[in-house]
Amino acid sequence: MQRPTYGQSPPLHHPVPQHVSTVPQLRSPPPLTSQPQGHGYDGSPYPQQQQQAPPGGNMFAQYGNFMNDPTAQIATQFGQTAFRQGQDYLEKNVNRLVNVSALKHYFNVTNSYVINKLFLVLFPWRHKPWTRRQASEVGAGGGQEAWFYLPPRDDINSPDMYIPVMSIVTYVFLRTLFAGFRGEFEPQLFGSVATIAIVMMILEILALRIGCYLLNISNQSQLLDLMAYSGYKFVGVIVTIAVSEIFNGGKGTGGWVGWTLFVYTCLANSLFLMRSLKYVLLPENNNTNHGPMQTMHPLDSRAKRSQRTQFLFAYSYPVQALLMWILCRP
Repeated sequence: MQRPTYGQSPPLHHPVPQHVSTVPQLRSPPPLTSQPQGHGYDGSPYPQQQQQAPPGGNMFAQYGNFMNDPTAQIATQFGQTAFRQGQDYLEKNVNRLVNVSALKHYFNVTNSYVINKLFLVLFPWRHKPWTRRQASEVGAGGGQEAWFYLPPRDDINSPDMYIPVMSIVTYVFLRTLFAGFRGEFEPQLFGSVATIAIVMMILEILALRIGCYLLNISNQSQLLDLMAYSGYKFVGVIVTIAVSEIFNGGKGTGGWVGWTLFVYTCLANSLFLMRSLKYVLLPENNNTNHGPMQTMHPLDSRAKRSQRTQFLFAYSYPVQALLMWILCRP
């Protein structure tokens, strides 16, 4: 089939512009050259207008000399005086409740001390000796010789508060973590677990203080030492909860794994406390005055020492077993 032919189409006419416009010629920027000091730092090849400094060379003179204003100086001095007075007031009131300088002694630890102390709390069976190390210094002007205990970083037998504080924090987070695995997590769980742990420590320390008062036991750093020793139980509690929850699939600390770990950590903690608290409740009877360890009069009767031994045993074994059982319950 052939395509039909048509006639020739008329020629095309292009529109002719009526207004002639001139296109500006574009020029490339001048080549980059090394700029002298004082030019802009943005690499622009075009000259920049520089800000002229006012007479005297002070760029901020246009805002006024604020710091030399007498009113600003008075306000600065008033703020510094108020800050110093507030700091002094806080230090006086805090030192009235807690001896900050003595508290720093219990946080003077190192990484090696923390590792060795954790190993000692969990495996105290073959550790010797248990006696705390002491040092002496002569007072100014050749005064009387003073004896003091070495800080924890220099004595593995010295109690510290770093491990108990971190153990309590770890215990709170661990309990809430496993509660979340069981689908029982609530935001209020943080406060309830922390409250139970702190209240138990307060009651424990209060019972110890009453027992020490009734047995006529005194020590220069007795309260802080008891606070430190009461927190070491959380190390065994953490190990028991973590390992038993893993073996039981997050269903609690029951089963033979949980009970085996509980019995072991409880006995280890009890032996650790029995040996460590001996210098507090059963001090050495000697005639030499060797500083803070001498808390028991040489003429104390054998009956009083027997009472102290029974009190130490009751606190180290049945009381600690009860407290650790409460803490390990899901």
